[in-house]
Order: sequence, then C-alpha cells, then structure tokens
Amino acid sequence: MFDPGDRSRLFALPPGADFPAELLAGIETRMQGQPPEAWARVLLIVNTRRMARRLRDLFDAGPPRLLPQIRLISDLDTGLTGLPPAIPPLRRRLQLAQLVAKLVEAQPDLAPRAAVYDLADSLADLFAEMQGEGVSPETIAGLDVSDLSGHWARAQKFISIAGALADPEAPEAEARQRLMAEALAAQWETAPPETPVILAGSTGSRGMMQILMRAVARLPQGAVVLPGYDWDLPGAVWQGMGDALSTEDHPQYRFKALMDQMDLAPGDIRRWTDAPPPAPERNRVLSLAMRPAPVTDAWLSEGPSLPDLGPAMQDVTLVEASDPREEALAIAMRLRQAVEDGQSAALITPDRMLTRQVEAALDRWNIVADDSAGQPLHLAPPGRFLRQLADLVAQPVTPESLLAVLKHPLCHSGPGRASHLIYTRDLELWLRRNGPPHPAPETLDRFARDMVDRKRTPPPETWRSWVAETLLTAHAPDPAPLTDRIAALRALADRAAAGAEGSDSGQLWEQNAGQEAEKVIDALALHADAGGDMSGRDAADLLAALLQRETVRDRDKPHPGVMIWGTLEARVQGADLLILGGLNEGSWPEPARPDPWLNRALRHQAGLLLPERRIGLAAHDFQQAAGAREVWLTRARRSSDAETVPSRWVNRLVNLMGGLPGRGGPEALAAMRARGQVWLGRAKALERAPRIAPAPRPSPRPPVEVRPDQLSVTRIKTLIRDPYAIYARHVLKLRPLDPLMTEPDALLRGTVIHKVLEDFIKGSCADPSQLSTEALMCRAEEVLEQEVPWAAERRLWRARLARVAEWFVTGERTRRSLAQPEAFEVFGEAVIEEPPFTLTGEADRIDRDGLGRYVIYDYKTGRPPTGKEQRLFDKQLLLEAAMATKGGFRGLEAGPVARAVFLGLGGSGKEEPAPLDDSPVDQVWEEFRNLLRAWRDPAQGYTSRRMLQKDSDVGDYDQLARYGEWDMSDDPEPEDMT
Repeated sequence: MFDPGDRSRLFALPPGADFPAELLAGIETRMQGQPPEAWARVLLIVNTRRMARRLRDLFDAGPPRLLPQIRLISDLDTGLTGLPPAIPPLRRRLQLAQLVAKLVEAQPDLAPRAAVYDLADSLADLFAEMQGEGVSPETIAGLDVSDLSGHWARAQKFISIAGALADPEAPEAEARQRLMAEALAAQWETAPPETPVILAGSTGSRGMMQILMRAVARLPQGAVVLPGYDWDLPGAVWQGMGDALSTEDHPQYRFKALMDQMDLAPGDIRRWTDAPPPAPERNRVLSLAMRPAPVTDAWLSEGPSLPDLGPAMQDVTLVEASDPREEALAIAMRLRQAVEDGQSAALITPDRMLTRQVEAALDRWNIVADDSAGQPLHLAPPGRFLRQLADLVAQPVTPESLLAVLKHPLCHSGPGRASHLIYTRDLELWLRRNGPPHPAPETLDRFARDMVDRKRTPPPETWRSWVAETLLTAHAPDPAPLTDRIAALRALADRAAAGAEGSDSGQLWEQNAGQEAEKVIDALALHADAGGDMSGRDAADLLAALLQRETVRDRDKPHPGVMIWGTLEARVQGADLLILGGLNEGSWPEPARPDPWLNRALRHQAGLLLPERRIGLAAHDFQQAAGAREVWLTRARRSSDAETVPSRWVNRLVNLMGGLPGRGGPEALAAMRARGQVWLGRAKALERAPRIAPAPRPSPRPPVEVRPDQLSVTRIKTLIRDPYAIYARHVLKLRPLDPLMTEPDALLRGTVIHKVLEDFIKGSCADPSQLSTEALMCRAEEVLEQEVPWAAERRLWRARLARVAEWFVTGERTRRSLAQPEAFEVFGEAVIEEPPFTLTGEADRIDRDGLGRYVIYDYKTGRPPTGKEQRLFDKQLLLEAAMATKGGFRGLEAGPVARAVFLGLGGSGKEEPAPLDDSPVDQVWEEFRNLLRAWRDPAQGYTSRRMLQKDSDVGDYDQLARYGEWDMSDDPEPEDMT
C-alpha cells in the first residue's frame, strides 16, 4: 500500500473534508491492483466508536468488498501479555473518597466535609492524567515552587493520597493504555507487521496517543492520517509554534508538537487524497484569521493577497440573534428548511441549553433531531426515580417528596396503576389540608378515618400498607456500609416500582434508560465495598453524580437528516449543512476548568496538559467545521442576564474581513449578516402573535338568590375591600388550593401564638402564681416544640414572643383587675331577618367584669388595624361586640360590651381598642344592614380589588380576575351573570 521509506508517514486531510469518507477514498485508491483479500489484511485504528460506526456504514453502502479490521485504540491489547487489568474508575474514586474523608476529619481546616467527593473526583482526574502522561507523584512532589504557600502545602497532602494508591498490579485505565501503547511500540520495533496499519482521526493531544502514532508511522506499511490539517499555514508560523504556554490554543499546535517528536517538517506531511476541500478559498481566510495571537500582524501583510472574500464566504451565514430563544428558533427553522429540501443538516455546539431549545422548537413540526449526546441519565425517568428514592432515604419524608415519588410514571408501574393514581390524588388533597410536615405510617390511618367520616371510600389497606412500609419508613440518614445502602436502595426501587399488587420491578429496568440505570446500580453494588460507610446524604449525592455521567439515546425516534453533534462527534461526521451554534465566549470555547491543585506554570513544569489544550482542540473543531460546504455561524448578543462576548474566532473572522476593503471584506461580511437577518426576520414573524385585547376589570353581578347569605366577621373586610374574592369563593365555590408543604407562614404563626396565649391564660387563671413572664415563655417552648417542626422558625418565633412577653404579662395583670376570662375561642352566630343573613364568628377571648359587661380581646401577630380602619373596613371587633349584645356567642347570655381590644403582638406590643364610643353597637348593626341591603341590589357588582389597602397586596383570586391585564386605574366593567 505504501512505498518503502525511512521517514515516518504522516498524511492529512484539509479542514472541511468529510474525514471518514475521504479516509475510505484514500484507502481505495491505494488498494487498486491488490487482490480482494488484501482489504481484509488492512488494520484501521480509530479513536472513537462513532468513527468506527461511520466507517462501517460507508463500507456497507457498497460496492461489495471485504471489510478491513476496524479496531479502537482501547482494543489493541489483544495478544499482549503481562498487562494487568485496569482498576475500574468507580472503585478508584470510592477509595480516594475514603482517604480524603479521613484526612479532612483529621485536619478539618483543609476542606469542608461536604467537599470530600468533589475533591476525590478531582484527585482521580489529576491522577489519571498523571499516569496517562507518564508523570510520577515524585515529579509533582519535586516541583520547583518558589513561594511555599499554605495552599501548595495543603494541595501536596491531598496529592500524596493519590500517589499512595498507585499500584502497578491495578493501574488506572489511562495508565494501562499508556502501558499498552509502550508495549505495542516495543513489539513493533522488533517484529513489525508487514500488513498495512493505519491510525486515523486523532490529533495526538494525549501522551499515550503520541506514543502510538509515532510507532504506527514508523511501520513498514504504517501511516497516520490527521484530520483538519491547515495546508495554508506558512512555514514561518509553523516554526513559531514551539512554546506551549503561548501557542497551545492554536488549532494546529498539536500537529506541530507531533511533527517535532517525529523529526518532521510541515513539508513532510502528505495529502491523503487529491480531492480538494469543499471551500479552499474559505480555508485560506480561516487560516489567516486563526493565526496565533503574537503574529496577527500578518493580517496586514498577507490579507491583501487573499482571494475575493465575496465568493469565498458566499456559503457562510452569520446569525447574530438578540437572545438565545431567537437564535434557537432561527436554527430550528433552517433545519426544517433542510428537511424540506432533502439536505442533511447538523447543529454543532457544546451548549446543551441551546440544543434543548432547538429541540423544543423543532417539536412544533414533529421533527426529532438525532442528538448524539442523548439525554443525561439523571434526567431520564429511571434516573429521576432513583434519585427521588435516595432522597427519601437521606432526609425526612415530606408531602412534597412523597407525592413526587407516588406520581412518578415508574412508581406502581405494575398492575393497578390507574387505581394507584386515584388513591394518590385523594391523598394529595388530604395532605394539602390536613397533612403534617413529615408524614409517618400513622398519617395514613388518619387519612383513612377522615375519608370514612366524609362518607368516601378510603384506599384499600394493601395500598396504604405498601406506601407506609415502602416509602414512609425509608428514612435512614445515619452512616452505614455502602454495600448495604445500595442493596437496600435496589430493593426499595423494586418495591416502589412494583406497587401494592405487583411482584416484580414493574417497568423500572425496561427500555434503554432503565437498562443503563441498572448498569449504574450494578456497578455501584460491585464496587461498594471500597466505599466504606456513608451517610444517606452522601450516598444520594454519589448516586446522582454517577447517573449524571451517563447518557441515554433512542435510535429509533430521530429524523435521519437532522443531527445535533458535540464538537467531538463533528470530527467524524459529514453533512450538507453545518450550523455552528452558541459561538460566544464561555460557550465555544468553554472556559478552562479550574484546577485546585496545579497552576499553569506547574503543569507545564511537570509535563501535564495545559488548560489551553482544550481551547486549542475547540479551535481545531471550529476550523474543521467552518470549512464545510455550507456553514452557519450563530450567536446570541445577550444571554438571560447579561451581554455576551462573541467567540474569539468569530471576533477574529469579523475583524479580519472588516479590515480588508480591497478584497471585498466589508461587503462579504454585510452579506453574511444579511443572510442571517433573513432567518431572524422569519423567526420573529413566526413568533408574532395577533394582539388580543386585555381583559377588563371584572365586576360580576350574579342573581340575588345565589349571593352569599352567610359570612364570618373576618370576611366582611374582604367584602368591602375585595368583593370579587367573595364572589369567587361563595358564588363560584372556588377555594384556593392548599399548599402541598406546610410552611411556617403567618397563618401558622398566628395559630401557634393563639394556642400559647390561651394555654397560658387558662393556666394562670387556675394558678395565679403562673402569671409571669417565665411561665409564659415556658409554655411557649412546649407549644412550639409540639406544633413547629422547623428549628429555625421555633427560635425566631420564640424570640419575637420574648420581646413582647413582659408587655403582655404586665398588661394581663391590668386586664385581670378589670375583668376575668369567661370564654376562649368561642363560636358566635347572629341571624338578621331583613335582609336575611347569618353572621358568624369566633372570638379569641371574652372576659366579664364585675358589672356583667363583656370585654372582647383578639390577638394579632401582625399590626392591628387602627380605629379609623375599623370604622371603615375591618369591622371584626365591632361586629363581635354587636353579636355579644344580642347573645350571639354560644354559652353566653346577652349583655353589654364595655370594651373590645386588639392585642398586637408584633414589634414591642400594642393595644388597639375598637371605636365603640364613635360606633355604638346599634349604629354598627344599622350600618351592617345597609351594607347587606346594598349587596342585595342586582345592580351591585363584585368588583375586583375594590378598596385594597395597598396596590402591592396579593389576593387569592387575582389570577382568576386576570389582574395585570388591567390595573387599579381602570373602571370596573359590570357583567350580569345568569
């Protein structure tokens, strides 16, 4: 296949070439005249499974011939002896985590306990890189550090842990690959194969790969084929790329480093095929634009020699959208057009948020893109289900976490799922209204009894027992062996997926996602003995991290002509249209990953990879893709929260073209942007919606006979300030859905404080010696412990009560000298004959003095209403006083009311009496009757937000009233309801 020679054979293909197709074409040219069986003797070494699959697809497309041996680099150890098996990465990480945890426990100032697993992962990555690049722990320990800072001393302690785990009999995967490459190189040095060996598609960015590439290139019939080699780069530039610290971010730096190791010059690199690249003139422009930063002065000298930029860039479109949504929609529309035209099209981007937005936009046309990255396993249904169950083990069960599991599509996925969903709905409604913050097995017994009391059929005992025994008893946060934890989690997942009537694991481990999740669980179970003891929280975090590293793809769903690739996948694929999306700094290229152990200089000194390596590879991917036949370059000028910075490569290209008016650069750039504006205009037109008139401010007028004829005293204020809320609740019978989680809100605080004060006053009445601040706070401690399960809120509410405790006790002594407590939380009712109406209420406390007069008290944990507010709006105490004079309170005869007082417990405490002198009870009753008569008028509408105290006040029914489409300055629009 190759002519004999004593020089290493390095071939290359230009940017923009369809690498697998051209690779096959080059082999075909060199195999002409060979017998058919010669194809089967060719060994083709590739670095990714995707390239192997693409080559196989190209061979399958014909013509008929024998298939060469296509091997992955990781599969080249066949026949090699003496190579120990690699230790699984998961086992190494678990071992490291244990050692890091012990070091952190011994020296807590080194790092927080929560950072143990992140540190273990980072150390594992560093150690794997060290072994892959042939850097020993002794080299790291011997680095020349002039500033022996505390950080370096701490880093050395952690790095020494990784070195202590080094075991020649159980090397890391990267170390084993390096050993394999060295063994093959040594074997081929003494007994080289005589059959063709071709290594293709690698840039040689890793030390192990460089060893293998040098060995293959020296074989009698060996060759290395490089992707995306820049034939237009002058020799002087090649010579200047010797310093990694300043030029490693250039797309061609890796090839220069490889040539130096093989003692080759740029002129020694030969073309693999004679086929021209899809856009040779554009490649010249890109080559000049991508020059290393120190030599960009070549733009001035070499720019005028470029070809006319109009034809060179005529198939390039520059899309500069206003935001990511507009960018995604423009891309989706172009992909849809490609489907219409029968083109194959691919979006290439490392920005996963952009790909999700594009997929969502394509969904409106029922186009499913073939996303090479697939879906992260931790977001797939089995992954979410396992994470939710692990969280149940790690932290106390809440209504939210319980229902999240019960509603999951994989929960109770065996027989009887329809009934399970009905039972879950009933349980949710009950938990919203009555549920405790942390449900327990006995909670389900209360639920069943309440269902019976409401004359409804409760869920069967089998279902309740399944929920209680499977989910409500899963909490086990204390440290336990990881082996036991994984076994228990597997059993919990099986029981939860099977349901109350199933005997297997339901649909949990079925389909691609379930099978991948099961592999993760099996691998974790296999190596769990290396994890030692873990808390429930640590085990849940570990599981989430492992699931997040895996992806799931559905090969049967996607459209065959619409692809989404990461930059790595794009190297080995080809399409009629390539869209390079998300071209902003921080996205493409991605920022260098922070290294907590070694800075750039120390990495370079040790022989490790520099952060710029990733940027250089991303630059090579950009140059390779931008040389395709038709290309889109897209970016968003603004992200969700700030202005963006264009990718450095787009910036270079734009600046180069804008500075070459003699070569038509500004005109070509304007044409690129104009082509992009066409699609941005189409995207805006697609999103443009006809204007819909906003809803008016509602003021419904229902028939008089359906208007409420019974309200509580606390609802009268709502009737005056926001009548629409009364209409929605009492006419439409709509109730706000209770929150799923019991929150420590103002309502609960009021309930708890009321109970504290009621118990304290009752106790002090029975034993006057208990009328003290200490007794009040002692009772508060008991009630808060019983009723408030949140430690932080208990402390906060206790502190607030402590601020007013002395004020309240002092005032209580005065109140006792005037009257004695008669009733607590007493229900009252008053029936009005004209117009017919029933007024109800519940007084917090009613005292009676020596003259038989009542004193009514109401506790307010917030600010009590002023006297003026009570006269006009908040008539609660005034109406309760009127009810007392009519004998409306249960167990109390009619009698006069001496005083009615709000006891404000906020701040430092305040008493706010009701204005009974200005508003006698007879006047209160007459004003109330007039109010009722007004609401019996058919022309009176229930206006939304009629007289709210503040515009910022939020009502339960504002969304129903479509508040926001109108504001308080709009006149209400009455509407007769039938």
